[in-house]
Amino acid sequence: MNRHLISAISIVSFVSALFFLAGLGTVLIDQTTEAKSVKVEKSGTGADTPKAGNTKQIVITAIGDSLTRGTGDTSGKGYAGYLADDLKKKTKKKILLQNNGIKGLTSSGLLEQIKQPQIRRELRNADIILLTIGGNDLFQGGEALDHLNEAYIQKLEKPYLANLKQIYAAIRAANKTATVYHIGLYNPFIDLKRSKLTSAIVRQWNFDSASLAASYPKIVYVPTFDLFELNTNDYLYSDKFHPNTAGYKLIGERVASLIHFSEEDAK
Repeated sequence: MNRHLISAISIVSFVSALFFLAGLGTVLIDQTTEAKSVKVEKSGTGADTPKAGNTKQIVITAIGDSLTRGTGDTSGKGYAGYLADDLKKKTKKKILLQNNGIKGLTSSGLLEQIKQPQIRRELRNADIILLTIGGNDLFQGGEALDHLNEAYIQKLEKPYLANLKQIYAAIRAANKTATVYHIGLYNPFIDLKRSKLTSAIVRQWNFDSASLAASYPKIVYVPTFDLFELNTNDYLYSDKFHPNTAGYKLIGERVASLIHFSEEDAK
């Protein structure tokens, strides 16, 4: 083997070693950065009055149906987005919103969703958890309006409450300290002939859901029925089911009014 060939091999080996070391350094930096990121996410305090901690942010995780997704809001923010905007005015900390809302989601679908590792991770790292669910279980895309009798409604509500109980338990298993705000149902069908009946049904579902929420620590059932009762059409989207921008802002403002910050966290 001549000296030129040996020199060439040595140069290639040296260059390869440099690339290896550079790549190793990049991996170590990435791992360090990721570890710091995870540490920040896990350090949330999770309370209706968030406490000052090592982090400079408050993490909000939103789960649920199209109301969480913001369907009907032209800005796409939904109540969760407007809530985050309101909280930014109250605290010097950064607000991080993670929105996992899915249009058409039912309680059984949500129960499956929160079993996913990524969702469980977000719930675990959250300081505040937002939840909307139940509208699709009850109204079923309007189909329930053709079966407005006590037996049929009870048939729908029984599995819903069973699922809701498991949802609450799963959230609490993932995160024992974050306050959960479950946004209640409103009646979008007040203009229909049987509006008194649909209102009575919605109120009963709200009552039963709120009673269940009260049996778990730091789960707050937030009423919205009264927000839409008198001026429904002013706050509904063109589909006459979802809130419009004004409706979502009302919901966001109500939830935000329940969240208070310590003097150290407040501006």
